[in-house]
Amino acid sequence: MNRVVRFTELGGPEVLTVVEEPVPQPGPGEAVVAVEAIGLNRAESMFRRGEYIEPTRLPAGLGYEAAGTVAAVGAGVDRWSAGDPVSIVPAFSMNDHTVYGDHALVPARALVPRPVDAVTGAATWMPFLVAYAGLLEPRVLQPGDHVLVTAASSSVGLAAIATANRIGAVPIATSRSHAKAQALLDAGAAHVVATGEEDLVARCREITGGRGLDVVFDAVAGPAVETMADAVRPDGTIVIHGRLSGEPTIFPTATLPDLVVRSFTLFAMTRDAERLRRAAAFVAAGMRGGDFAPQVDRVFDGLDQVVAAHEHLESNAQVGKIVLRP
Repeated sequence: MNRVVRFTELGGPEVLTVVEEPVPQPGPGEAVVAVEAIGLNRAESMFRRGEYIEPTRLPAGLGYEAAGTVAAVGAGVDRWSAGDPVSIVPAFSMNDHTVYGDHALVPARALVPRPVDAVTGAATWMPFLVAYAGLLEPRVLQPGDHVLVTAASSSVGLAAIATANRIGAVPIATSRSHAKAQALLDAGAAHVVATGEEDLVARCREITGGRGLDVVFDAVAGPAVETMADAVRPDGTIVIHGRLSGEPTIFPTATLPDLVVRSFTLFAMTRDAERLRRAAAFVAAGMRGGDFAPQVDRVFDGLDQVVAAHEHLESNAQVGKIVLRP
């Protein structure tokens, strides 16, 4: 039998339960992975609450990102064989496939090679793929640019800081207070702005010598976009990759700024084999060179710890990735 996490109603972490189901069998183009580590993402919390970018179909499971070894492959899968160490990247809907379990049935196109341990393999791919897809593939961020990274202590935020440093840009991290400032500086941020204690616009103008930000990489969206727009130079770019605020995002039309606002979903890239190949090559090169070393905040052992892991995820106390080992 296969132990998996399921929920039958929307709500907080307490709705999650562990149940037993038959071990899945792969169909054409699919693979079954024996899961060794699961990377938790904010998207899963939003999906569990019914606040994600797609409606949640109940009963439901969870999970975009995991690492393990291939247990079986379906017809037409030639790249992978049983025993191959792999990571699972977000290339599917959680309404169709999930990874919180002892075994995960996923499209074979969602697998990438795993040359690292399972915890690292579960903590790396989604954050760095999001940073690549939002900043580098569209050629938004250039060497020397000042980029503001919101929700910077998240795994994606830390990946964006590392990505900016790798190409010679200047990452400016935000946090609600200075409590995480040293951790963010240690992670590579050139500057930290405590948005609950400082004037964001004035501080960013000071850091950039009055010029303004070149890029904002924003996970929050909502009303704060208007404030961030005031901190961006003419013809600068705000890239929105999340909507943690849960509030409507309004383009700042009061001053009609010379501003580009972009949004994207990771799936547009991970479901395109060629784009995913390029992204995976970039991330793998960063890992080999030591520039991309994901920061793991905490590891929870056992699927029975899933509620505690999600409570920690929603506490916003973490710096880096939360990992659950089945």
